[in-house]
Amino acid sequence: MTDALTMSTTMQALEVQALSRDFSGCHFVEMPVPRPGPGEVLIRIEAAGLGFPDLLMTRGEYQVKPPLPFVPGMEAAGTVVALGDGVTGLREGQRVLSGAKTGGLAGYGVFPASATMALPDALSFPEAAALRAAYVTAWVALVRRGQAQAGEWLLVHGAAGGVGLAAVDLARHLGLCVIAVASNAEKRATIARLYAPEQVIDPGEGIREQVLEITGGQGVDLVYDPVGGDAFDQSVRCIAFNGRLLVIGFASGRIPALGANIALIKGFSMVGVRAGEYSRRFPDRGAEDSGTIVRLAAEGVIRPHVDRALPLSRWREAFDAMASRAVVGRTVLLPHG
Repeated sequence: MTDALTMSTTMQALEVQALSRDFSGCHFVEMPVPRPGPGEVLIRIEAAGLGFPDLLMTRGEYQVKPPLPFVPGMEAAGTVVALGDGVTGLREGQRVLSGAKTGGLAGYGVFPASATMALPDALSFPEAAALRAAYVTAWVALVRRGQAQAGEWLLVHGAAGGVGLAAVDLARHLGLCVIAVASNAEKRATIARLYAPEQVIDPGEGIREQVLEITGGQGVDLVYDPVGGDAFDQSVRCIAFNGRLLVIGFASGRIPALGANIALIKGFSMVGVRAGEYSRRFPDRGAEDSGTIVRLAAEGVIRPHVDRALPLSRWREAFDAMASRAVVGRTVLLPHG
């Protein structure tokens, strides 16, 4: 192993010591800098993306349940400072982005070399930390699973959230006609300013009625739903024949049920999307998808939106903003900021 740990032996990190709904089990602590094992890299983390799964994990409400204590954070961007045995294709001092199920909300993190890729100069560390999970989810949903075709209508629920906003942005590149759904006027104005979808609508005014009016009565070909609950119920009522209802998650807290007779009569498909699992089952496609997203971002074709970038010491402020749905796009935490 090549060792470049000359700057520090300890680091600041957010550690989950107990599971709780109000984040009271999370503590900002000093801990030893980890060292990479075979096939791993140690990264000095300059920016870490905060996603809703990170919050759920601190509560024990996510499908991934790491043993306590653990450092949350699935996305990170920074500089390689040490390589584990057997790592090739990366070098110390290289700007990279990476990810894992945990470990991002710290000054340094150990990540699999297989999940680590070079960061183009055109992308800043905060942009990179806001990029891959959200946009790869959107890519797998729309391209791999949804088979989206240019000119089709796409309905995006939770369009102000990280994965929703990524879908709105990526849809421009794919030539889709986008109807974005957001819960308040400020969010709707921000989405319209950033990405100019065909329509940005208020769910309180009746999603079905608005969608049918916008599409001339035909309904939408694709639904991108990270919300579940009422959003799902409304989607079933305004999806077109041969449509694809893409199930991303259940941010509303209610997992909806669908009667098989409804799908039969209306002639649409419900498609589950787990981008991480898709990449694990098809690693070559996963690497291709990540490479495509990074390339499109470096070329300016897609633009990840960082709502706010805060020092890691202000983690509680960031968590509360995300929990209250006050964020448009991604919040990024800066361990050395």
